[in-house]
Amino acid sequence: MEKLLSLTPGQAGYSHEDAATQILGLLERAAKAGAWAVDLPARHFSWTTQLAALLGISPSAAPSFEEALAFYAPESRALMAGAFEACMEYGTPFDEEAQVIAAGGRLLWVRSLGEALRDAAGRVVRVQGILHDLTDKKMAEQDSLRLTMRLSTTLASITDAFATLDMEGRFVYVNPESERLLRRKSRELLGQTLWQAVNANRGGRLRREVRHALVSGQPVEFEEFYADLGKWLELRAYPFEEGLAVYFRDITERKAAKDEIEHLAFYDALTQLPNRKLLMDRLQGALADGAGHCRIGALMFIDLDHFKVLNDTLGHSKGDLLLQKVASRLAACVRHNDTVARLGGDEFVVLLEDQGESPEDAITRTRVVGEKILAALSEPYDLAGHEHHATCSVGITLFSQQQESIGDLLKQADLAMYGAKAASRNTLCFFDPQMQAAATANAAVNVELRQGLRNREFLLYYQPQVGNEGHMVGVEALIRWRHPKRGLVLPDEFIAQAEESGLILPLGKWVLEAACAQLAAWAGRPETAHLSIAVNVSVRQFRHPDFVELVMAAIEEAGISAHRLKLELTESLLASNIEITIAKMGILKQAGVTLSIDDFGMGYSALSYLKHLPLDQLKIDRSFVKDVLTDPNDAAIARTIIGLAQSLGLGVMAEGVETEAQREFLVRYGCGCYQGYLFCKALPIDELEAFMLGKRA
Repeated sequence: MEKLLSLTPGQAGYSHEDAATQILGLLERAAKAGAWAVDLPARHFSWTTQLAALLGISPSAAPSFEEALAFYAPESRALMAGAFEACMEYGTPFDEEAQVIAAGGRLLWVRSLGEALRDAAGRVVRVQGILHDLTDKKMAEQDSLRLTMRLSTTLASITDAFATLDMEGRFVYVNPESERLLRRKSRELLGQTLWQAVNANRGGRLRREVRHALVSGQPVEFEEFYADLGKWLELRAYPFEEGLAVYFRDITERKAAKDEIEHLAFYDALTQLPNRKLLMDRLQGALADGAGHCRIGALMFIDLDHFKVLNDTLGHSKGDLLLQKVASRLAACVRHNDTVARLGGDEFVVLLEDQGESPEDAITRTRVVGEKILAALSEPYDLAGHEHHATCSVGITLFSQQQESIGDLLKQADLAMYGAKAASRNTLCFFDPQMQAAATANAAVNVELRQGLRNREFLLYYQPQVGNEGHMVGVEALIRWRHPKRGLVLPDEFIAQAEESGLILPLGKWVLEAACAQLAAWAGRPETAHLSIAVNVSVRQFRHPDFVELVMAAIEEAGISAHRLKLELTESLLASNIEITIAKMGILKQAGVTLSIDDFGMGYSALSYLKHLPLDQLKIDRSFVKDVLTDPNDAAIARTIIGLAQSLGLGVMAEGVETEAQREFLVRYGCGCYQGYLFCKALPIDELEAFMLGKRA
């Protein structure tokens, strides 16, 4: 269709098609509509006579597509331009209500419909449609709305603060509720503008909204805070012939409740710092800003050292007070545009934006802030009259446009924080990719450990312990992992990870129960009934609240004599909570369990506490035995441990004895029991049984 203007009867070439076109024109006039078309790709625009007449334009006018689009009123132009483009590009039909500017500046409401025509290849070659004049309908709706507003004025004035304004925004009528809300008598308000009454800025939102309602004839509704009133007001203004009907509502309490809910949603209740949710929002924004400006930011993960000890000894109220003071100090260490957040417990995160463009600059600047935090948090705290000293461990990771997700960044900072703890605490550590590799490897080991427990892949080896006469007095139970792919794995390769992950608890329980079961088997044979089994107990196991009950249950289940079970406790148990340690050891000792301190002399023991411990034995660490013949210091330590044990009435066991000369030295100074390759390596139970049989033979 190159032209949509119809031919009239009698002209050359008049046909039935021409008659159909004329009938279409009649229908257009009856419906107050007109048709148009845009041919592609040239965007040639054509229209019918009726559409030209609808707009008051000469039928001979031939506007371009851009000129035709300009007939739409400014507030409708962007909407319709987008609709046309979508239809021409993708064939998307449209059906929109819009305003057009006809000849003489007349504003018409129209319904604009358009659809696409495609060629055989599916390409859009034409967009065509109609404009339907809705002006009369819209005017009728507005008349109806005005009538409704008058009725609404009468009804709403009963309960709400209500007033009417003239076409200049001045008060014409004010009801008593409005007087109360605005704190002015009606005689003071009448003749004043609404914005004068509430002392609002003349060019502010209130005046703009009122003028818009008066000019456009459209209702407006908004809320705003008015300082002179000290209130949040909700205003609804409805146009009518003489001006506006305005309703006021005091929403101050509602806004306060909403603000409080939002604060609770985004801030930590104890410290008033941003919480995890708000931190995530700000970190997302920081990542986006960093990508746009090539600036590097930093994320710090801060964990208080030994916070649990404070809670356990002084109570949670003191712990909460410390967290509040830490929050205050952290906030004082950073810029106003940085973020200090509390994740929960004693974990805090600091988000530092714009630390420089190069990694070197970012590391230097971030290190300065980190060291400032370490210094600030290590200053003494006054906790309601109690002076407390605390330190923290800080993990740091940098981020820029190349970084991964928010979750990855938090994991990296967390890993770096654990690196700081491993490096003696009260220090900071930057994330290194090797940390991630180690964490991934550890996670894999955790999974395999769990599978190993489930699949019963663990077994016990036993290393004989002998007395001065050369007879076996017992064995030490040593765990091994029969890994399906790696073969036999020694404890050095997995015990530390089991300890860190907490899997040491089920693993230790299995070792204890397996050892008790073996003692029960030996108890029924005269040649083995006298043997004891030593089981290593980690700090985490011993600290567990149910540890004593677990030991007693294993003994009872196996039906063994408690004194045949020896628990080798690590010396680091004496570093803290000594009273709890002594109490637990006392219960076990009273039940008959033999207690030994393993690796004695490695540096943790406080001799003042040692005399109070209900021990049976000290075990000299292999590191002292190894060079006892060549290193005078090791020889002196070994002699001292033996002498100390004798003075306290305790037995002594030396481990790592590999030569007869070492044994003779230890015998000379009073050691009573030995363990090491000089006698036998650790063996599985069947080989140990064969070894014992050979010794008897």
